[in-house]
Amino acid sequence: MASTEPQLARNLKSRHIQLMAIGGTIGTGLFLGAGESIHKAGPAIIFAYLITGIVCFLIMRALGELLISDLNQRSFVDSIGKYLGKNWAVVTGWTYWVCWLSLAMAEVTAIGVYVRNWWPALPQWLPGLVVLVVLLLMNLISVGLFGEAEFWFALIKVVAIIALIAVGIVLLVMHRATPYGHVSVANLWQFGGLFPKGAGGFLLSFQMVVFAFTGIEMVGMTAGETDDPAKSIPDAINKLPVRVILFYIGALLVIMCINPWYVVSPSNSPFVQVFQQVGLPGASDVINFVVLTAAASACNSGLFSTGRMLFSQTITSKNKTLHGLSKLSRTQVPARAIMVSAAVIAIAVLLNMFLPSSVFALVSSVATISFLFVWVMIILAHLRYRKLNPKGSAFRAPFFPLADYLVLAFLAMVVVIMMFSQSTAIATITAVIWIALVYGLQRWHSRHEVQHEQ
Repeated sequence: MASTEPQLARNLKSRHIQLMAIGGTIGTGLFLGAGESIHKAGPAIIFAYLITGIVCFLIMRALGELLISDLNQRSFVDSIGKYLGKNWAVVTGWTYWVCWLSLAMAEVTAIGVYVRNWWPALPQWLPGLVVLVVLLLMNLISVGLFGEAEFWFALIKVVAIIALIAVGIVLLVMHRATPYGHVSVANLWQFGGLFPKGAGGFLLSFQMVVFAFTGIEMVGMTAGETDDPAKSIPDAINKLPVRVILFYIGALLVIMCINPWYVVSPSNSPFVQVFQQVGLPGASDVINFVVLTAAASACNSGLFSTGRMLFSQTITSKNKTLHGLSKLSRTQVPARAIMVSAAVIAIAVLLNMFLPSSVFALVSSVATISFLFVWVMIILAHLRYRKLNPKGSAFRAPFFPLADYLVLAFLAMVVVIMMFSQSTAIATITAVIWIALVYGLQRWHSRHEVQHEQ
């Protein structure tokens, strides 16, 4: 029997999925947040990225097994509903919507920061608003156009990072002089060793490092719009973590070889700072354009994810207003859901009017703790799936069940670390209250529906 639910168009190709997944991950966390991470931990930040990258790979393999086990799923939230129950699926869906809203808000904030590198007198909120409107129009036309735009957005970022690494290698070979000495691998340990801020600084850096990897699970949102999910999803998952780890660690090594870690600005892009100080003419403007593209790309991914999640959350709603958000346009795009999500993201524009200096830290903290919850739910669903299906799917996650338990332990550690900083502690407590509130409301709604049917 054919499904009566509206069906999204399967117009995303394998190359779209590959680059979209990278594009959603390599954004503000690397190009802007890396400065704060280096400032907190020094060269030890390399180990934080490596550890987090391995954990994210294990999460992705668990996610991949869930997706491949049933190719009719719209997203990973369907797996959570199947193995953990409808209530937790609803909570996860709405929390993931908030995740990407927060992330997109961070990108809108970053866009303002980058544009002001060229025009310092420009209000921080204005560039973000302009870019958000342009991306909204692009998302409303078709998913194929979105995928194509994201492909080229992400390709620009990848080429830029490879170019940065190549330039760094050339400068290392030349032993190029800088205002702080010379470009040298020794810069990694000459200024206080690999752990100049001690274990405390190293652990505190994990909040921003984890934030840098948020969005890596976006592959799980493309399941319903991919032309060949059985091939493209495992392919993207297997290649993505290694690529991201290489890009992050390669770029950070170059940055800290060119400049000692202690001169890296915590508030500006270390990419721009490096090329300004090395003295390559015009290079800082080029890199500023690239990081601006990176922020726009990740914001683009945010609009895609929030629109699809809102569509998925409202498609079975009995409330006429909410169900109306699942209506598809003529090109099979959830236009209403995308527009509502864009309107909420625009709140970041208002925040930039009144709190320009603290917006990034606030929204990145909220996004991080929300993504941690979503990752936990993916792992719990995977544990339940393998209990019911011991043989697993055609794309089995490695090191089961040890890997799942290691991931849960790591995520718990990050939550504990976030409680030691006031700003992240407030975000953590806020997220816990949100999750408890949504779960309570969903339980009440479920009981009310049962009573009504009886």
